[in-house]
Amino acid sequence: MAVKIRLARRGRKKLAMFDVVVADARAPRDGKFVEKIGTYNPNTNPATIVLNEKQAIQWVLNGAQPTDTARAVLSSKGILYAKHLQVGVLKGALTQEQADAKFEAWKVEKAKQVEASNTKLAQSKAKSKASRLEAEAKVSSARAEVIAAKNKVADEAIVASVVEAINAADEEATGVEVDEVVAEAPAVEEAPAVEESAPAAEEAPAAEASEEAAAE
Repeated sequence: MAVKIRLARRGRKKLAMFDVVVADARAPRDGKFVEKIGTYNPNTNPATIVLNEKQAIQWVLNGAQPTDTARAVLSSKGILYAKHLQVGVLKGALTQEQADAKFEAWKVEKAKQVEASNTKLAQSKAKSKASRLEAEAKVSSARAEVIAAKNKVADEAIVASVVEAINAADEEATGVEVDEVVAEAPAVEEAPAVEESAPAAEEAPAAEASEEAAAE
């Protein structure tokens, strides 16, 4: 029976996760499998890979053929390198202790590389966030300046309209006072004329009295 190491999909839409399984080459991708040897989650950055190293190495040594994606997953965890070392042990090129020491050294170096990659990724995210915040601050500042300019124009318009209304009220009030003064002026001048006519009225009875005396 031809055996393959492949990925079996699970999880919901757009958040798929995969099981690393050993299955019959004739079985469908998500069908029946012989053994599950790990998981692969591409939704994280970097992707999260969990493998049973001993079982994975054993299946590869037994001739299980990984698919292209499964090969990349196994390679990232050093399974193919461990296979190479085990082949050297079987051929007598090195001892098991030497092979184990080399594999452990590879894992330490790989961990350093992953840590450096994670640090670089975190710095990149922080820089991107700072740039985004700076851009947002500039946009907010420009928006505030535009709003302030609009408010200033509106305030100036209100002040101008108030000043215009006050001036119009002052002009109207001043015009009413001048008309009243002009209207009252002739009445003050005609008062003496009325008083001068009073003696004439008083002289008339005196004339009538003299005429009566002459008649007698």
